[in-house]
Amino acid sequence: MDKKPEIPLPPYFNLNPATAASKLGPVVDTARFARAAAFAGRGRDDLAKRGYAPDGHKRLRKFSTWEVCRYLIPVAPAHLRRVLNKHPDLPQGEGQGNSRWFSLEEILVLRDHFAEEGSSAKEYRPYRPKGQPAKITAVANFKGGVGKTSTAAHLAMSAALDGYKVLVIDLDSQGSMTSIMGGDVPDEWRTVFPLLARDYATHLETENRVREAAGDPALPLDETLTEALQVSFGDVVQKTHWPNIDLIGAQLNLYWAEFQIPVWRMGLRNWPLWDALTSALSESGALDEYDVIILDTPPALGYLTINALAAADIILVPLGASFLEFDSTGRFFDMLYSTFASIEEGENTARRRAGLPEMKFEWDVVRAIITRFDASQQTDLANVIQAYFGDMTNAYRQEYTAMVGQAGETVSGIYEADYRDFNRETYTRGRETFDRTYAEFKEMLIGAWWRDEQLANKEAGDGETQTA
Repeated sequence: MDKKPEIPLPPYFNLNPATAASKLGPVVDTARFARAAAFAGRGRDDLAKRGYAPDGHKRLRKFSTWEVCRYLIPVAPAHLRRVLNKHPDLPQGEGQGNSRWFSLEEILVLRDHFAEEGSSAKEYRPYRPKGQPAKITAVANFKGGVGKTSTAAHLAMSAALDGYKVLVIDLDSQGSMTSIMGGDVPDEWRTVFPLLARDYATHLETENRVREAAGDPALPLDETLTEALQVSFGDVVQKTHWPNIDLIGAQLNLYWAEFQIPVWRMGLRNWPLWDALTSALSESGALDEYDVIILDTPPALGYLTINALAAADIILVPLGASFLEFDSTGRFFDMLYSTFASIEEGENTARRRAGLPEMKFEWDVVRAIITRFDASQQTDLANVIQAYFGDMTNAYRQEYTAMVGQAGETVSGIYEADYRDFNRETYTRGRETFDRTYAEFKEMLIGAWWRDEQLANKEAGDGETQTA
């Protein structure tokens, strides 16, 4: 009679302590972290530069006639060719006949031409009402790995391809967004840090004028604050390989802002620390220069994230369709309520004493976005999340595709990937993942602008009536 084969024990039984000890290696001291960081840094640079040109800079690829006509400008290929033949002064692209490739700069010129000369029934330029400021979008969640940076980067690229001028601000000291955008940030003085320091220093100077008039001693203005007063908004903004995306990047030293901001606040209790980024964007003219401003936040509800959320008109909260991410996002919303309700109460207590109008935080729209979605395994839980968050959830669930994964390996966005590296179906499906997310975002964007414009027109009409 055959003997039944033995079922092997689980791998955690019968481990030998001496053998285990021999695999540990020497004890780890702090210097070992430095070596690990150095190795990781070299590897990070090597992996990041897979998406770079041989000269060490990122270059945005060119777009074929097929892509231009399908995704970027609503014209038929034959009509585009006729227009190019009729107007030799327009960008002609590379190549001959039906196979031409255009840079995004050239596409923007073509878009402007069609907006002036083309059919009035088609949208050649994206909607932004005249006189309305840029809309600021913060992508936030204090749980890491939910797709914040990927979502923020692809929304920025989508908006740029659509014809908007975009500013991306990386508030995460890990600098992932900065890597995607090919940014060069040597130290914290090329991040938002000096803008926050400048805001505090400006308030400190105002306070010192009041103290001087009252005969009180001035509060100290240290070397960092003095230097920050010399930094302008333009000093920290850099161009990217996208002609209509600018960047304020991040690097590791930006994290010190989380420690410095509360110290400043203790030195000047009436400094509204949550308004520092808002003030920088408003006073710099960025709200007029750009159409869309995207804020990529760190995975924590710290002072940088609070600044981003306070500045934002639109808040997008990515999460995966899992219980832990649903639970964490619910706690994130609870923390948002506690944080901003506390600020409102503290500020309004002082304002009521001073006879000033009360302040209130408001956002045009807040949406949770389900990311990295696998319909074959996560539909039930995604439906539960949709049911509980209701109208605060995007209708479209952002699927994870092979194209998204491959783009991530080269520290690039899917819009930077050449469709010839995929079969047509894979490329189309990969694009659709973010095209549909962008479509919902754009609907929020133009809806908020339209509502603001109607309100402005109403207030202007009421003002004229009162004057009359």
